[in-house]
Amino acid sequence: MTIWWDEQEKTVNLIDQTLLPDELKIIRCSDWKRIRDAIQILSIRGAPALGAAGAYALALEAQRYDGNEKGFFETMERVKEIAKARPTAVNLEWGVRKVYDALQASRGVGVSQLKEIALRTAHTIVEEDIAANRMIGVHGLQIFTCIPRSGIEYRILTHCHAGSLATCGYGTVFGVIRGAVENKIPLRVFSDETRPLLQGARITAWELHIEQIPVVLLPDDAAGWVMKSDRIDMVVVGADRIAANGDTANKIGTYSLSILAKEHDIPFYIAAPLSTIDLETKAGSDIPIEERDYREVTCVRNLKIATYLREDQVKNYAFDVTPHEHITGIITERGIITEPYGENILSMFR
Repeated sequence: MTIWWDEQEKTVNLIDQTLLPDELKIIRCSDWKRIRDAIQILSIRGAPALGAAGAYALALEAQRYDGNEKGFFETMERVKEIAKARPTAVNLEWGVRKVYDALQASRGVGVSQLKEIALRTAHTIVEEDIAANRMIGVHGLQIFTCIPRSGIEYRILTHCHAGSLATCGYGTVFGVIRGAVENKIPLRVFSDETRPLLQGARITAWELHIEQIPVVLLPDDAAGWVMKSDRIDMVVVGADRIAANGDTANKIGTYSLSILAKEHDIPFYIAAPLSTIDLETKAGSDIPIEERDYREVTCVRNLKIATYLREDQVKNYAFDVTPHEHITGIITERGIITEPYGENILSMFR
């Protein structure tokens, strides 16, 4: 499990993903600011996992609070600021809002009951995310029936990391992969290393390796040549925010992959829960794109690469946006959404 509540210690615990795969360290958060810091330095990452982190931040402060109901809601208002810790991933704000709205709907019941509601809502978000990921795996089986296998196994290219640790469990892209493996569909996963923080090399390839799912690790700039010469049957990636028209923000480099897939006539799928769809964001041009510390580019895993450069000489975009025209389908817990995306996305929420 990526993030969980420790009832005995009254802490929110999470796996520090910055140290993987070399070290497995548990961060024990005793206040919401520690969760915020963990989010900002990517100790916890992945849209669904961030949703749970935001929810548990409110729940944690609710348990710590000792006062009247008026002060309780003032405290919750302050903690809501955690939603700004990473602006692109909509699930963070979504998780915060789920807990906050549940509390607002229960005004007047007393602080003791409000504490229970906050924690119960956070737990429910975790449980529902795991269930959603499993259903993504179920619906993802459809893509294997409609895409012919060009060899003895399906070859799936993915980018960044959308496995168990990017969610509350099971994974989104990994839900699709696991669903196929559980149904005896032969496959091999090609994982981009995903610079500058190497989530593909450090976490995706590692997670597949320990689960004994065949994996090949690629340098980021090898994807196009592999598509041309080494046969890729499909690209399946995760999402950090999906606009109402289907435009999708995901880890930087995803847009480039979508262009390469289009050039080579390779189906390009998004795997994400409905909670990652933001109906209030009409198009990809409305999605805020996070820029991270330039030193993530000039120093890689503590190795100095280009420290002679100043901050204004480096661009470190964390995400890009893939236009819906490049996307074959969006695999969700309620089915696969295809064009016309605007209409079909709305139908999922009716």
